[in-house]
Amino acid sequence: MDSGILLYAPGALLTLALLVKAPALRRDWHRPMMRAVCVLLVVGCLVLFLAAPPTIVAVNRLTGIPNCAAPLVYGVLTAFSGSCIVLVLHWSGTDPAVIRRGTRWTVSATAAVTVLIVAAFAAGDAGVERVRDLDTYYANTPYVREMIVLYLLAHSAGSATLTVLSWKWLRRVRPAMRSLRGGLALLALGGLLDLGYLAAKWAAVGARWAGRDWDALSTDLAPPLASGAAVLVGAGFLVPLVGASSAWREYSQYRALRPLCRALGGPAGPGAATVPLKWWSPVGIRLIHRESVINDAILALTPHCEAHVRARALDAALAQGLAPADAATVADAAMLAAAAARRRGTPPGRDTERVATAAARDTNRPGAAPPTGRGDEAGPGADGRQEAGPGVEARLGSRPLGALAAEFRRSPVVAAARREASGTADAAT
Repeated sequence: MDSGILLYAPGALLTLALLVKAPALRRDWHRPMMRAVCVLLVVGCLVLFLAAPPTIVAVNRLTGIPNCAAPLVYGVLTAFSGSCIVLVLHWSGTDPAVIRRGTRWTVSATAAVTVLIVAAFAAGDAGVERVRDLDTYYANTPYVREMIVLYLLAHSAGSATLTVLSWKWLRRVRPAMRSLRGGLALLALGGLLDLGYLAAKWAAVGARWAGRDWDALSTDLAPPLASGAAVLVGAGFLVPLVGASSAWREYSQYRALRPLCRALGGPAGPGAATVPLKWWSPVGIRLIHRESVINDAILALTPHCEAHVRARALDAALAQGLAPADAATVADAAMLAAAAARRRGTPPGRDTERVATAAARDTNRPGAAPPTGRGDEAGPGADGRQEAGPGVEARLGSRPLGALAAEFRRSPVVAAARREASGTADAAT
């Protein structure tokens, strides 16, 4: 039963994944790649359930033919190897004609090998039921031996192709396509485990040919490797599908904005109350809420923003070799980080006085817009800089919040501006 659970568990995971993706698969059934995904998931579930010892016993009892489950499992496993190759071909993004031709060749080869497996079993003599060690027990039996070699060759070809193509395309995929890169990495790791499973099987069968007994490799080592490979390969095909969904993109954006939201301290400073969210609020609503909180916090920080902080940060970012647009984002993030640090270090009374003084100064300035925080965005100067000061929106232009959040998390220029502002605020208090 332990061996059954070892295969039933990943089979149940693949079945759950198939049920979760069923609506999308049904909606996009006209797309060849989605059909390939559906076939792979269905065949993968069948392989794991049929290869479990309890299922093998049940099939043999149901048909009344000893070891009848063997050609069934080997045929489905061959089909799984072919479906992996077909799906990776669709992922390659090559010419559709090449994909169709490769798919036809793969399906034809898979069907031919499956027919040969069934024919070899029918021609051989496998009258003694072997649930866990059929490969080694019948390694020297005519025709049954050929059936075993056929399935191992087909599976080896499919697994090696999947692993090589996954590593090949993993190196070519852009770093920004994280979900696809993650899926390909999982596929490559799963392929390596599967190759380990095949190495154990080949070694055990080869030992029987040489008159030795290495059956433990086939009965004890190979099943855990197959189970781990099935989980990784299934996850590798599902991760890009999940990562491409709108819900996952919204969750990724929501999570990426957390450093910026925490650093700015909310719309009116640390401890300020915001509109509460229910625990069941969907991620899309949470994303809108977090973006609103960040924008309100940026408005509240405008009296604390100083143009010279941004100018120094822009020079430092450009000196690091960043492109002008990226350097401008770093400069805006540095100015916001410094403003947030100064606000945290300013006593409440002094903070109120500064806001009022800044608002009055901006209102009395010739040609100034009302101090709403959004009506006076400074434009780029002759040298490409954007000026900012009290009463001017800190997030100049239309910097994406995600880009600002990334710089808050990783930029040394932003960290330096935050430390300098914190030291100045501590000295002032």
